[in-house]
Amino acid sequence: MSARASGTATAPPEPAGRRPEAGARIELSGVTKRFMTPAGTAFTALQDVSFEVEPGQFCAVVGPTGCGKSTTLTMVSGLDRPSAGTVRTGGRPVDGIAPGTGFMFQSEALLPWKTVLGNVALGPLLRGAGRRDAEDRARDWLRRVGLSGFEDHHPHQLSGGMRKRASLAAALINEPSILLMDEPFGALDVQTKAIMSNELLGLWEQTRPSVLFITHDLEEAIALADRVVVMTVGPGTVKAVYDIDLPRPRGAVQEIRFEPRFLEIHQEIWESLRDEVSRAYARTGSASTGTESDR
Repeated sequence: MSARASGTATAPPEPAGRRPEAGARIELSGVTKRFMTPAGTAFTALQDVSFEVEPGQFCAVVGPTGCGKSTTLTMVSGLDRPSAGTVRTGGRPVDGIAPGTGFMFQSEALLPWKTVLGNVALGPLLRGAGRRDAEDRARDWLRRVGLSGFEDHHPHQLSGGMRKRASLAAALINEPSILLMDEPFGALDVQTKAIMSNELLGLWEQTRPSVLFITHDLEEAIALADRVVVMTVGPGTVKAVYDIDLPRPRGAVQEIRFEPRFLEIHQEIWESLRDEVSRAYARTGSASTGTESDR
């Protein structure tokens, strides 16, 4: 059974004949992150976090609000450093923002004064590409995400789903070996979210970066990922890791959710996640009423 808590679990085997994977391995080992509060006390966001994302693997991280999911992404990206433990990508310790890492934020990181074409071409330009080459590549990626004909529009002239497509093109145009995604579809309506999930899987199959995908939506995590990491209530640590044995290509995510195997996996992981969500809810309730139960 591949959807299981793992200390020794491996990713499901890939179909024969698949091209070599392009992604880089991500490793977190004993990672702890502390912050100083405005009052001058130490706050521990993450405690002894350890897990791996194999090259070319799609890994989703789920957990209750405040468990340190987004903090994990900032340390893998090099935007922040752990207080203890190590983070490695491609076998090397992360020490600053590494080349080959793409980041798709919860809100669209599009420059409002630039056109859609200008936003997507910005990555290659910053990497030294000539303008003509950068814009040709941007047009190709806009075609891939279904935005041909919108090159000269500005972000405010696009719908929410179209802005997400532009952000996805901007993240993938440099063909990163690692793609970090922080609840990228969380603000979308259900229908648009399903469309974007399908498009993400199709584009991911083309270049196969290693993906670390943060989400609150367990169904989304299972539909997209090869591996799901469940985090505990804060200070966050890894409670369990599940390998997902649903075959690829997955097909439409809105349809796979009704398959018997999907429902079995969902029930198994939810049993683990539910306790953490309940604990987080109880803690929030205690804090709001001023009780001492969780101190």
